[in-house]
Amino acid sequence: MNKNVSFKVLGVINYKIAWDFQEKLFNGIVKKKMDNRKNNTYHSTENYLLFCEHTHVYTLGKSGKKENLLVNENYLIKRGAEFYKINRGGDITYHGPGQLVGYPILDLENFFTDINKYLRHLEEAVIITLKDFGLLGERSKGETGVWIDVGTENARKICAIGVKTSRWVTMHGFALNVNCDLSYFTSIIPCGIVNKKVTSIEKELGKKIDIAIVKKKLKFNILKVFQMKLN
Repeated sequence: MNKNVSFKVLGVINYKIAWDFQEKLFNGIVKKKMDNRKNNTYHSTENYLLFCEHTHVYTLGKSGKKENLLVNENYLIKRGAEFYKINRGGDITYHGPGQLVGYPILDLENFFTDINKYLRHLEEAVIITLKDFGLLGERSKGETGVWIDVGTENARKICAIGVKTSRWVTMHGFALNVNCDLSYFTSIIPCGIVNKKVTSIEKELGKKIDIAIVKKKLKFNILKVFQMKLN
């Protein structure tokens, strides 16, 4: 079991470029696993953790509903946003500058073969990171992601999670709102959940946070929760 992970920061990047890069890494791992099985050999598979921010974009998961995008194409163009229907789970969400997006491209057979546990581990790393900033992040029953004030009328999502897995290899991941422009969320029904708000670290603390510090802390917490080692 190879628990080493290659960490890459992609910067502020167009969604499609990052998606294509994910696919390349993902397909490489899947191919190696299939070749191992076909040839009755064993060559260890790689793991990757990608961090980035995106230019303005809305993405719709394979089980999502297009009607949860509340604006037309002309409005998207006006706001400089793109739209993609993609192959992750979940419904619609927004990505943009000031939001920390993480894409773990992992062979879960290097860690554990349990998708539910994988999602809970991602949530846990985010929850620990929020605690570092004095915020209480929580899980909401039946709703993947991390929330603030769960069980109240003011419940609000601070981190969305949507993944794809095949042959125990993962792609896509999480989006943690740090300093992003939350007005972009008003153009969608976030994650297809009606009457639920979204928030950010900046909004909760009343001040901007250096996203580089958030990246550093979240990277450390992911490595810790998954018991990974950096290459």
